[in-house]
Amino acid sequence: MKFGVIVFPGSNCDDDMIHVLGTVLGRETVKLWHKEESLGDLTTDDCIIVPGGFSYGDYVRAGAVARFSPIMKSVIDFANRGGYVFGICNGFQILCEAGLLPGALLRNREQKFIAKNVFIRAETDNAPTNRRLSPGQVLRIPIAHAEGRYYADEQTIYELNQNDQVLFRYCDGAGDVNLDSNYNGSIGNIAGICNAQRNVFGMMPHPERASEDILGNRDGFTIFQGLVEAVAVE
Repeated sequence: MKFGVIVFPGSNCDDDMIHVLGTVLGRETVKLWHKEESLGDLTTDDCIIVPGGFSYGDYVRAGAVARFSPIMKSVIDFANRGGYVFGICNGFQILCEAGLLPGALLRNREQKFIAKNVFIRAETDNAPTNRRLSPGQVLRIPIAHAEGRYYADEQTIYELNQNDQVLFRYCDGAGDVNLDSNYNGSIGNIAGICNAQRNVFGMMPHPERASEDILGNRDGFTIFQGLVEAVAVE
């Protein structure tokens, strides 16, 4: 499995992703510039990463402009053919804007930027990102966003829950999902979801910032390991 990391004007987590995927995980990783119209030699056995940052300065709203970058047409086609696409923070916002994931990310409930370590609870093991996790397992992962409040209409939320598409929910250290641990006001404490086909994933927390011993936390590394293993067994 090879990884392609898209770089938009304003991306600031692309190098973090390349370090974790290339140096720590030991996988071939390439940068994909937003103006490119193809994904090079990447195949549906590979994975596209849409990283965090402030693409195009978050003008209009987070992800709204990046969604129309030339490369996104190829990303959408790649996903529709079954290729894995993983959006983190701003990447999650972009995937929602592009229609690859349902719902939207709105301004945080308190209208403030939040940067802190938080706890999230794995809701399923039925997704490549969660392959190494057990339902109910608690991870400590950092967040850093101003527009991270997940929102979708009632029917969409019902379908996400019924179809086991909620990957993670914000929780406390004991794994309890409650109002106090809902840092940005997301519906149902939702921190990450996947599409119905389970090949497109999005989450607001940053697992790449919790993937090395030197950082004092490797909880996030498990997510990337699961993704690689899922492809290996297909």
